[in-house]
Amino acid sequence: MEFKSEIMDENAVKRALIRISHEIIEKNKGIENIVFLGIKTRGVPLAKLLSENIEKFEGKRINVGELDINHYRDDLTEASVLPEVTESNIPFDITDKDIILVDDVLFTGRTVRAAIEAIFNLGRPSSIQLAILVDRGHRELPFRADFVGKNVPTSTNELISVLLPETDGCMSVKLFNT
Repeated sequence: MEFKSEIMDENAVKRALIRISHEIIEKNKGIENIVFLGIKTRGVPLAKLLSENIEKFEGKRINVGELDINHYRDDLTEASVLPEVTESNIPFDITDKDIILVDDVLFTGRTVRAAIEAIFNLGRPSSIQLAILVDRGHRELPFRADFVGKNVPTSTNELISVLLPETDGCMSVKLFNT
């Protein structure tokens, strides 16, 4: 991969997450029935950051669960490309909750499809909304995010990489040529 540009530095990522946090509060008219489910790997720390932001504004932290969708993927068929399967960690009931599904990049929509299938195997939420740090287009399935940090039109031979302190030691969004 060839580095092309930095799309968002740490401050830009933090500003986008603060804006998304406010939008979530406004759209849901508060936070009383909301829970966050972060899609592993990078959706989890993003969900935690959103919860921390909302706690600063509303005085109450939103529960955050970790959703592993690997059992539900339809685009990984060869054993050599199958990821390590870990467990979801959702220590609360999702039934009748307004779920905010959180991930780093929205691309084809296949991850969102798998996440929704996983959620319905856990319970029946009242609603599911999608919060994404970067929407890069190229949808194969009819999903759109309710909350977007940044829209970045890309070509199919480009890759968006979201870097977070928990997984990468820094915070930014970078664009690469593949």
